[in-house]
Amino acid sequence: MKILLAEDDSQTAAYLRQGLSAEGYSVDHVPDGRDALVQATLQPYDLLVIDRMMPGLDGLSLVKALRSAQIKAPILILTAMGGVTDRVEGLQAGADDYLVKPFAFSELSARLAALARRPALAETGRDVLRVGDLTLDTTRRTATRGGVEIDLQPREFRLLEHLMRSAGRVQTRTMLLEAVWDFHFDPGTSVVETHISRLRAKIDRPFEKPLLHTVRGAGYMLKA
Repeated sequence: MKILLAEDDSQTAAYLRQGLSAEGYSVDHVPDGRDALVQATLQPYDLLVIDRMMPGLDGLSLVKALRSAQIKAPILILTAMGGVTDRVEGLQAGADDYLVKPFAFSELSARLAALARRPALAETGRDVLRVGDLTLDTTRRTATRGGVEIDLQPREFRLLEHLMRSAGRVQTRTMLLEAVWDFHFDPGTSVVETHISRLRAKIDRPFEKPLLHTVRGAGYMLKA
């Protein structure tokens, strides 16, 4: 299973990475809240372990942003703030569990195992979308162009689905943040540009004619 660890203390992060890796987890470590938000949208994780006090974006704000972006992976918050109010704030922000520092690694491991056993929420598709020779089957969660299957990460799939439903119309950065990430604020990161670049590399570069166009000063448009 894959874990995203958002922890700014290097010693704690090294300790957790060593212990979790020894138990068979694949761990990606990010020391900054804003970077953790971008990383969590770039690829799917089975579990997220988030320190409450971090630079860039604090843990509670990060959890809220992740839930707003429809990232449903279980979240465990780590913190030195152990009051009842603090724990309630963490759970209300969208976390699934809350562990106070200092903690025993065995307890952390047991809590993560319990979170991992929770059933995943199923995503339901709706129909088949087509723009030129690009096809997106939202029921089977597959994408093809010219009969060639395209491997998309979940967030890339959602971005492409929105662009195809809006084919022929310019989509601004703000519109994409709201529609694809459910952000009603600008997190100040390059998350949109990064995903557009990754998506373009998959649906356009291997083929003769581009479908995803940048409209200078305005945004992006998908059109045949």
